[in-house]
Amino acid sequence: MNHLDALEAQSVYILREAYNKFDRMGILWSLGKDSNVMLWLARKAFFGHVPFPTLFCDTGKKFPEMYAFQKRYKDEWGINLIVRDCPPIEEIDPTLPPAARSAARKTEGLKRIIAELDMQAVVAGIRRDEQATRAKERVFSPRGENAEWDFRDQPPEFWDQFKTDFAPGTHIRVHPLLHWTELDIWLYIQRERIPVVDLYFAKDGKRYRSLGDVDITFPVDSDADTVEKIIAELRETKVAERSGRAMDHEAEDAFERLRSAGYM
Repeated sequence: MNHLDALEAQSVYILREAYNKFDRMGILWSLGKDSNVMLWLARKAFFGHVPFPTLFCDTGKKFPEMYAFQKRYKDEWGINLIVRDCPPIEEIDPTLPPAARSAARKTEGLKRIIAELDMQAVVAGIRRDEQATRAKERVFSPRGENAEWDFRDQPPEFWDQFKTDFAPGTHIRVHPLLHWTELDIWLYIQRERIPVVDLYFAKDGKRYRSLGDVDITFPVDSDADTVEKIIAELRETKVAERSGRAMDHEAEDAFERLRSAGYM
């Protein structure tokens, strides 16, 4: 078993463990590379079929290429897709910096869809290496009554022993990619030939490493226009993956405030 096989096996185990534990759960699909890999793993875990709904909180501000990708692959992959609009910016905490406030629309949208569908758990495609606050997460991460996350009080997870016996009413976020890196994701995309939005590939010396809303996401300098070139670039680059995300350049605690409030 090589490195990618081991990562795949662990993620499949996490997905099956979650499905065995929770009667009502869904999987988030942001249309980015990580959530595409996560859906691919879910289809592997359940023999080509995702047995729980796929959730998309729509800000109405995704790139046109992302919406086109969603339309194509929800049918090709046989996904039970549930889409809900995010609330308007006027309903979001005005004390947040502008980009973080815009991103927080997804937090509120997710809270509403969880309440509407009475979800016990939601599967999300975050990774520890993405951002410092996410490094504090657990694979099975309990949330409070209003989806708030107390990063100072998380259950221990040693030797792949995960706590799943939470008190009734506790909402859980499940993170099957937490142990992956950005390079792992692209190596797996290469091996499995997983489709991704073509914004990840360089055009005119620019490409996106992380995809979000049009108005708060920007490309980085790059000539990597194939998966192979992206992998080679990642082995050398010192540029942060989320350097093109506007909210990561705002107040130091903005992202932590979002995560604590229930951000994806």
